[in-house]
Amino acid sequence: MKHKMTAKQQKFVDQYIKFGNAKQAALEAGYSPKTAKQMGVENLSKPYLKAAIDERMKAIEDDTIAKATEVLEYFTTVLRGTARETVAVATMDGVEQVDNPPSIKDRMAAGRELLKRYPGNDELLNAQLTKIIADIEKTKADVRKSKAEADIMEAKANAYRTPEGQDGGLNKLLAAIDESIPKGGDVNDNSD
Repeated sequence: MKHKMTAKQQKFVDQYIKFGNAKQAALEAGYSPKTAKQMGVENLSKPYLKAAIDERMKAIEDDTIAKATEVLEYFTTVLRGTARETVAVATMDGVEQVDNPPSIKDRMAAGRELLKRYPGNDELLNAQLTKIIADIEKTKADVRKSKAEADIMEAKANAYRTPEGQDGGLNKLLAAIDESIPKGGDVNDNSD
Protein backbone atom coordinates (compact mmCIF):
# COMPACT_ATOMS: atom_id res chain seq x y z
CA MET A 1 0.00 0.00 0.00
CA LYS A 2 1.42 3.33 -1.08
CA HIS A 3 1.37 5.97 1.66
CA LYS A 4 0.32 9.49 0.73
CA MET A 5 2.87 12.14 1.68
CA THR A 6 1.99 15.63 2.81
CA ALA A 7 3.24 18.60 0.79
CA LYS A 8 5.82 19.28 3.51
CA GLN A 9 7.04 15.67 3.41
CA GLN A 10 7.30 15.76 -0.40
CA LYS A 11 9.35 18.94 -0.16
CA PHE A 12 11.49 17.28 2.53
CA VAL A 13 12.18 14.37 0.15
CA ASP A 14 13.13 16.78 -2.67
CA GLN A 15 15.39 18.84 -0.40
CA TYR A 16 17.00 15.78 1.19
CA ILE A 17 17.95 14.54 -2.27
CA LYS A 18 19.33 17.98 -3.08
CA PHE A 19 21.34 18.53 0.13
CA GLY A 20 21.85 15.05 1.59
CA ASN A 21 21.34 16.57 5.04
CA ALA A 22 18.17 15.87 7.08
CA LYS A 23 18.24 19.10 9.13
CA GLN A 24 18.84 21.29 6.06
CA ALA A 25 16.10 19.45 4.15
CA ALA A 26 13.66 19.97 7.05
CA LEU A 27 14.48 23.69 7.18
CA GLU A 28 14.01 24.04 3.40
CA ALA A 29 10.74 22.09 3.60
CA GLY A 30 9.36 24.63 6.09
CA TYR A 31 9.87 22.93 9.45
CA SER A 32 10.67 25.15 12.42
CA PRO A 33 14.37 25.88 13.02
CA LYS A 34 13.87 24.65 16.61
CA THR A 35 12.60 21.23 15.51
CA ALA A 36 14.28 20.87 12.09
CA LYS A 37 16.96 18.43 13.27
CA GLN A 38 14.45 16.23 15.14
CA MET A 39 11.92 16.30 12.27
CA GLY A 40 14.64 15.46 9.73
CA VAL A 41 15.69 12.38 11.72
CA GLU A 42 12.05 11.41 12.30
CA ASN A 43 11.20 11.75 8.58
CA LEU A 44 14.16 9.53 7.63
CA SER A 45 12.90 6.89 10.05
CA LYS A 46 9.51 6.67 8.30
CA PRO A 47 9.64 3.75 5.85
CA TYR A 48 7.42 5.41 3.22
CA LEU A 49 9.58 8.57 3.19
CA LYS A 50 12.77 6.50 3.04
CA ALA A 51 11.24 4.47 0.18
CA ALA A 52 10.30 7.70 -1.64
CA ILE A 53 13.89 8.97 -1.27
CA ASP A 54 15.30 5.65 -2.51
CA GLU A 55 12.90 5.60 -5.46
CA ARG A 56 13.79 9.16 -6.48
CA MET A 57 17.52 8.45 -6.12
CA LYS A 58 17.16 5.41 -8.38
CA ALA A 59 15.26 7.49 -10.95
CA ILE A 60 17.96 10.16 -10.86
CA GLU A 61 20.64 7.50 -11.19
CA ASP A 62 18.84 5.92 -14.13
CA ASP A 63 18.52 9.29 -15.84
CA THR A 64 22.02 10.59 -15.20
CA ILE A 65 24.39 7.64 -15.05
CA ALA A 66 25.11 5.88 -18.31
CA LYS A 67 24.62 2.14 -18.31
CA ALA A 68 26.90 -0.30 -20.13
CA THR A 69 24.45 -0.70 -23.02
CA GLU A 70 24.28 3.06 -23.55
CA VAL A 71 28.08 3.33 -23.57
CA LEU A 72 28.40 0.48 -26.07
CA GLU A 73 25.72 2.04 -28.29
CA TYR A 74 27.54 5.39 -28.23
CA PHE A 75 30.91 3.83 -29.08
CA THR A 76 29.15 2.04 -31.95
CA THR A 77 27.71 5.30 -33.35
CA VAL A 78 31.19 6.86 -33.23
CA LEU A 79 32.76 3.80 -34.85
CA ARG A 80 30.16 3.79 -37.62
CA GLY A 81 30.50 7.55 -38.15
CA THR A 82 26.86 8.36 -37.36
CA ALA A 83 27.64 10.41 -34.22
CA ARG A 84 28.03 14.13 -34.78
CA GLU A 85 30.11 16.77 -33.02
CA THR A 86 29.17 20.42 -33.31
CA VAL A 87 32.22 22.65 -33.73
CA ALA A 88 32.59 26.37 -34.23
CA VAL A 89 34.29 27.34 -37.49
CA ALA A 90 35.53 30.84 -38.28
CA THR A 91 34.23 32.17 -41.59
CA MET A 92 34.40 35.51 -43.37
CA ASP A 93 30.95 36.30 -41.94
CA GLY A 94 31.83 35.33 -38.35
CA VAL A 95 31.49 32.03 -36.57
CA GLU A 96 29.43 29.17 -37.95
CA GLN A 97 28.36 25.97 -36.18
CA VAL A 98 29.17 22.83 -38.17
CA ASP A 99 28.18 19.24 -37.42
CA ASN A 100 31.20 17.05 -38.08
CA PRO A 101 31.29 13.26 -38.19
CA PRO A 102 33.91 11.60 -35.98
CA SER A 103 37.47 11.66 -37.26
CA ILE A 104 39.26 8.47 -38.22
CA LYS A 105 41.25 8.81 -34.99
CA ASP A 106 38.02 9.02 -32.95
CA ARG A 107 36.51 6.08 -34.81
CA MET A 108 39.62 3.97 -34.18
CA ALA A 109 39.55 4.90 -30.48
CA ALA A 110 35.88 3.89 -30.27
CA GLY A 111 36.71 0.59 -31.96
CA ARG A 112 39.48 -0.07 -29.44
CA GLU A 113 37.12 0.74 -26.56
CA LEU A 114 34.53 -1.67 -27.93
CA LEU A 115 37.12 -4.42 -28.42
CA LYS A 116 38.30 -4.01 -24.83
CA ARG A 117 34.86 -5.06 -23.67
CA TYR A 118 34.92 -8.28 -25.72
CA PRO A 119 38.42 -9.68 -25.17
CA GLY A 120 37.57 -13.33 -25.82
CA ASN A 121 35.07 -12.80 -28.60
CA ASP A 122 36.97 -10.84 -31.22
CA GLU A 123 37.08 -12.56 -34.60
CA LEU A 124 39.11 -9.73 -36.17
CA LEU A 125 41.78 -9.91 -33.47
CA ASN A 126 41.93 -13.70 -33.76
CA ALA A 127 42.30 -13.43 -37.54
CA GLN A 128 45.11 -10.89 -37.15
CA LEU A 129 46.90 -13.10 -34.62
CA THR A 130 46.56 -16.11 -36.93
CA LYS A 131 48.06 -14.10 -39.80
CA ILE A 132 50.96 -12.90 -37.62
CA ILE A 133 51.71 -16.47 -36.52
CA ALA A 134 51.58 -17.66 -40.16
CA ASP A 135 53.94 -14.83 -41.21
CA ILE A 136 56.39 -15.80 -38.45
CA GLU A 137 56.30 -19.45 -39.52
CA LYS A 138 56.85 -18.43 -43.18
CA THR A 139 59.82 -16.26 -42.19
CA LYS A 140 61.34 -19.15 -40.24
CA ALA A 141 60.89 -21.43 -43.28
CA ASP A 142 62.48 -18.81 -45.57
CA VAL A 143 65.47 -18.54 -43.22
CA ARG A 144 65.88 -22.35 -43.19
CA LYS A 145 65.63 -22.44 -47.01
CA SER A 146 68.18 -19.64 -47.42
CA LYS A 147 70.59 -21.41 -45.07
CA ALA A 148 70.19 -24.67 -47.00
CA GLU A 149 70.80 -22.87 -50.33
CA ALA A 150 73.90 -21.21 -48.89
CA ASP A 151 75.18 -24.59 -47.68
CA ILE A 152 74.62 -26.08 -51.17
CA MET A 153 76.43 -23.17 -52.85
CA GLU A 154 79.35 -23.50 -50.45
CA ALA A 155 79.54 -27.25 -51.08
CA LYS A 156 79.58 -26.68 -54.87
CA ALA A 157 82.27 -24.03 -54.53
CA ASN A 158 84.37 -26.38 -52.42
CA ALA A 159 84.02 -29.09 -55.09
CA TYR A 160 85.68 -26.78 -57.68
CA ARG A 161 88.54 -25.73 -55.42
CA THR A 162 91.80 -27.60 -55.52
CA PRO A 163 94.47 -27.80 -52.87
CA GLU A 164 97.28 -25.16 -52.84
CA GLY A 165 99.87 -25.64 -55.49
CA GLN A 166 97.67 -27.47 -57.97
CA ASP A 167 96.10 -25.91 -61.01
CA GLY A 168 92.35 -26.08 -60.64
CA GLY A 169 89.66 -24.49 -62.75
CA LEU A 170 88.35 -22.22 -60.01
CA ASN A 171 91.81 -21.18 -58.86
CA LYS A 172 92.72 -20.23 -62.46
CA LEU A 173 89.50 -18.22 -62.83
CA LEU A 174 90.09 -16.38 -59.56
CA ALA A 175 93.66 -15.60 -60.57
CA ALA A 176 92.51 -14.24 -63.92
CA ILE A 177 89.98 -12.02 -62.21
CA ASP A 178 92.63 -10.75 -59.78
CA GLU A 179 94.97 -9.91 -62.69
CA SER A 180 92.28 -7.99 -64.55
CA ILE A 181 91.57 -5.68 -61.60
CA PRO A 182 93.77 -2.55 -61.82
CA LYS A 183 96.19 -2.10 -58.95
CA GLY A 184 96.48 1.19 -57.08
CA GLY A 185 93.45 2.81 -58.64
CA ASP A 186 94.93 3.05 -62.20
CA VAL A 187 92.35 2.45 -64.84
CA ASN A 188 93.63 1.89 -68.38
CA ASP A 189 91.41 3.41 -71.00
CA ASN A 190 91.83 1.51 -74.28
CA SER A 191 89.21 3.45 -76.20
CA ASP A 192 91.63 5.35 -78.51
